[in-house]
Amino acid sequence: MAQQNIEGIDNADAVNPLRDRKVLSFVRRSARLDARLQRAMDNHAARYVLDNIAEEGRLDPTPGFGFTGSYVRDHWGAAAPLTVEIGSGQGENVVAAAAAHPERNFLAIEVYDPGVAHTVLLAAKHGLDNLRVARINAPELFAVMEPGVVDEVWTFFPDPWPKMRHHKRRIVQPELAVHMHAALREGGVWRIATDIEDYALHVHEVMDARADFENVGDLTVSLPTAHVGKGNAAQAAALPHADFVESPRFDGRVLTNFERKGLDAGRVIHDFTYRRV
Repeated sequence: MAQQNIEGIDNADAVNPLRDRKVLSFVRRSARLDARLQRAMDNHAARYVLDNIAEEGRLDPTPGFGFTGSYVRDHWGAAAPLTVEIGSGQGENVVAAAAAHPERNFLAIEVYDPGVAHTVLLAAKHGLDNLRVARINAPELFAVMEPGVVDEVWTFFPDPWPKMRHHKRRIVQPELAVHMHAALREGGVWRIATDIEDYALHVHEVMDARADFENVGDLTVSLPTAHVGKGNAAQAAALPHADFVESPRFDGRVLTNFERKGLDAGRVIHDFTYRRV
């Protein structure tokens, strides 16, 4: 989960290795690991972090790499249904799910080193064998996935990119939906959650009209029919509204501190379930 709005984007882009190649949904930041997280990486990264999936120092797949069923069997040790979390943050959700469902495989995609390290720390603490972590740009990884290799995808509370000029950086985009449709098995699902009303509208605009995904929600919510940005968000209530279909809260998602803060601030959590058809 890229949970927080990131300022200083122009300076950060200047050192991003992928800046000239694509519009990213994140800004790559370096952060020194504290002693606890560094020990976790030193002791357990070899077990949990997929170090052959991306080029050294970059976030795009190694040339010629393909994420296949045989790759999953080789690196997880079992051919079980695979859940992929895009933006796993501190790893609370994916680790809890992997601990609760040892019969399934899980992949946490995270680009921030402290998040990777914290996920490794939690996975090791639980002694998990069915979880792996990848430092990679999610859209590029999905572009090299074998058809049907993924059972389920989670994108919980992605970075909202609230400024209007940054909306193109939001992770939910038509291009990703195309690759995700190919990677998901028939009937596989993409679960999305956000506590930002404007992002909820964005998800509906990208996904609801697609013929290759079905919105299987059964809740009716009212949303503004026009977008607002960081500077004019207060105007949203006065805009024309329309009804949209969303899902109940996914009971497989643990209540993290981030989600709790959103609820405490009075924000509504929007859940979506899109099934591959």
